[in-house]
Order: sequence, then structure tokens, then C-alpha cells
Amino acid sequence: MLKKLALPFLFVFAPLSLHAQDLDEANPQEQTAQQSTPNGYIVDNLYLYMHSGPGKNYRILGSVEAGTAVTITNEQSNEFVRVIDNKNRNGWVESKFVTADPGLKHQVSELSQKLTVSQAQLTNLQTAMPQLQSDYDVLETQNSELQKTIRDLNQQIELQAQQNHNKVEREQHQLLTYGGAIALGGVLLGVILTLLLSRRKRYDGWN
Repeated sequence: MLKKLALPFLFVFAPLSLHAQDLDEANPQEQTAQQSTPNGYIVDNLYLYMHSGPGKNYRILGSVEAGTAVTITNEQSNEFVRVIDNKNRNGWVESKFVTADPGLKHQVSELSQKLTVSQAQLTNLQTAMPQLQSDYDVLETQNSELQKTIRDLNQQIELQAQQNHNKVEREQHQLLTYGGAIALGGVLLGVILTLLLSRRKRYDGWN
């Protein structure tokens, strides 16, 4: 009687036990996967299955797309390697389909991200262009005004220098004129005195 009752229970719990075993095989490094950094890629042009163990006879956990970034563990067996994919699944794939070089899909993704950043920067520059042009026009106007002010100041300096030079020349000419007049006056005074003295001597001789 007990054997008859135990047989149905065996059929019920046996699949559950096997399923739990598969889960244990598939998730021994689940916590590690959350902290892992991808260090490999699935090769391009490939639709690869992930197994719960190192062989095709193990249960399939799902498919991995070509070019997917994966974390390669140190566990290898039967030309299979244990990896952790981008969905945080921990399983085994054929090692010949895993490479350290990023595939075309990953390269396209990186280039797309760079293109998005470049387009955003270009948009920002285009948005800032009117303000930059306005600032440039203001600076250009200020530069022109400063250049004109410098030219005017230089002209004023040259004019002042010329006026100072002319003033010095006039003063020198006046000094020379005054000196000549004084010298001429002295000569005339000497002549006059000489004449007066000579006449006085004559008068004295007549007397």
C-alpha cells in the first residue's frame, strides 16, 4: 500500500528536484554576476544557446545574441566556458564562440553613442552661435572704437609735439633778436659816447 502511495509522489517531486538542481547549476555565481564587468563578447553572425552545464546535452537556459558583451569566468570544460551575459544569466557556451574583441554590434553601439554625444554638442554650439556672433560683433565694434581713439590720441600727441617745437623755436628766435638788439644798442651807445667825448675835447682845446 505504501509503495503504491509513494509512487505518485515520486513522479510529482522528481521533476521539481531536477529543476531545483538545474537552478543550482545555473546560478552559483548570480551574486558575482551583478558585480562583474564584461571582458568578452559573443562572435558576430551567430545565434548561440547557453546551457546549464559544459555540454550541449545540458538544459538550454536561453539564447545569446551575436556581439553580446559577456563576463568570462575561469571555469572551462569540454570546450565550453562559463559566462555571465548582459541579462545576468550564468551559464555555459562553446568557448570557440567567445572572443575578447568587441564585435560589430558592440562597435556600432559605441559609435551610435558617440554620434549622439556629437549631435548634442553640435546642437548646443548651434544654439550658442547667435549669442557668440552677437558677442563677436560687440567686440569688433569696441575694437574699432579703440583703434580710432588711439589714432586720435596719436594725432594729438604729434600736434602737441609740433606746437612745443614751434614754441621753442620762437623763444630761441626772440632770444637771438633781443641779444642782437642789445648788442646793436651797445655799439650805438659806444659810438655816441665816443662822439660826445671827442667834441668835448675840442671845446676844451678852444678855450
